[in-house]
Amino acid sequence: MFSRRTQWNLSINRYTRALERFRGSGRKLLDLTSSNPTAIGLQFNESELSRALARDQIFAYKPIAKGLLSARETVSAYYAEKGTAVTPDDIVLTTSTSEAYSFVFRLLCDPGDAVLVPVPSYPLFNFLADLNDICLEPYELVYDHGWQTDFASLQSAVDRSVAAGRPPRAVLIVHPNNPTGSFAKPFEIDALNEISSRHNMAVIADEVFLDYSLADYSPCTLAANSEALTFTLSGLSKISALPQMKVAWVVTSGPGSIKREALARLEIIADTYLSMNTPIQLATPAMLAERSHIQPQILERIRANLATLDEALSATSNCNRLAVEGGWYAVLRVPAIGSDEDLAILLLDTAGVLVQPGHFYDFPRDGHLVVSLITPSDDFRTGISHALDFLRRR
Repeated sequence: MFSRRTQWNLSINRYTRALERFRGSGRKLLDLTSSNPTAIGLQFNESELSRALARDQIFAYKPIAKGLLSARETVSAYYAEKGTAVTPDDIVLTTSTSEAYSFVFRLLCDPGDAVLVPVPSYPLFNFLADLNDICLEPYELVYDHGWQTDFASLQSAVDRSVAAGRPPRAVLIVHPNNPTGSFAKPFEIDALNEISSRHNMAVIADEVFLDYSLADYSPCTLAANSEALTFTLSGLSKISALPQMKVAWVVTSGPGSIKREALARLEIIADTYLSMNTPIQLATPAMLAERSHIQPQILERIRANLATLDEALSATSNCNRLAVEGGWYAVLRVPAIGSDEDLAILLLDTAGVLVQPGHFYDFPRDGHLVVSLITPSDDFRTGISHALDFLRRR
């Protein structure tokens, strides 16, 4: 009765069963996986955001496939502040970056076509690939005094796809990556452009965490990348910590003629799915402006938790954290004496601390745990202390 694309294993995994069992015990949970920015004690300009949603214009239905011009002009101004020229015509609004991915996958790929994706990275991509009838071909990010793209692995991914009879249609980069927190460096972007042009691929750049840089340099956006057909995805879920408002976008850039054709086709896709709801579009200027109020709070939290983590790790010989340049997460390298899932469950059962095992993000080897740096600071301090005490005894 159901499609093959939704034939997922829907059984509850061991990690989730362990979490449900723990919550049923009544013990206090030290959750180091907090990722919902609306539930971590941030202070929003609630009255201003509420006023922005209460407009008389919300009762008029004037659908525009790419989204209301006022909202797209606001997004254009956001990039202008970064020194990047993006015109409103280059922007298509979507209700989420997941929808933006679907639009771009539908634009570029026929059923069975391949897209190259980095590992480690989002677990979300597998589900999006299934729903859009495409195949994912992984290429590796490697760690050596910092994360970097393994271009030999990327070329191997291209070769595997070609050999399988499905030449890749796009290469995806997450900038900065989740969960590694690594930005693509200018020389890596140049190399991606060269490989993409040589193999007739587009570049898909996920930049949802771009504003949360901890690096000692200003990371660039790919929104005006002109060397290859490029689709840059972002939205208010992370930029303004407003995931419930469902405002995202895809910016198209690249060589003139192919860019124009891509935008024309994207507009039809967007028109077919109907434009996002009017009240949210009208409120987009106020919601995007909220970033100036909310981002300093988040960055302060991230830096404080990183300092706490580093101080705690300084007294620990068998664990360390990997370099992080941006985003909301930190990766811990821990003793690989079993699977990461086994270790995460044992840590939960024994110390009451919840972390994410590395295999959730397709780390190729065990010995990695992932923690959220936006966890409330007191919980983070206590949770890290308990976790490292447990790991020292291993």
